Amino acid sequence: MEPYSNSSSEEFELDPVFLNSRREACVIFGVWFLCMIWAVPVSYMMGYGREIVPGNVPTVFGMPTWIFWGIVCPWLVADVITTWLCFRFIKNDDLGVAPEELAQAGDAGNETATDESVAKEGV
Repeated sequence: MEPYSNSSSEEFELDPVFLNSRREACVIFGVWFLCMIWAVPVSYMMGYGREIVPGNVPTVFGMPTWIFWGIVCPWLVADVITTWLCFRFIKNDDLGVAPEELAQAGDAGNETATDESVAKEGV
């Protein structure tokens, strides 16, 4: 007997909130990984093993080239992609009602019912 069988009676459907969260996490991890694959080798190749004369460091916008191309560029790309993800890709899922809200709504409903019954009895 298998403890984890795939019989049709035991199939289940994954929650859409979980599926969206997993999809979004995979995309975010992918963006991070691509930026890391760019930043580490570029920074290494442009920053080490080169003869640089002090006072004559190649720069882009006043920064050493390895910092601009290896650090600033991937950060800017990641910022643009993250902004797009936040406003266009990530979905706002309905999480339902919190138990505290249900309890408060139930208490508020009882109070109004009590107030109405008191008002009717008083008339």
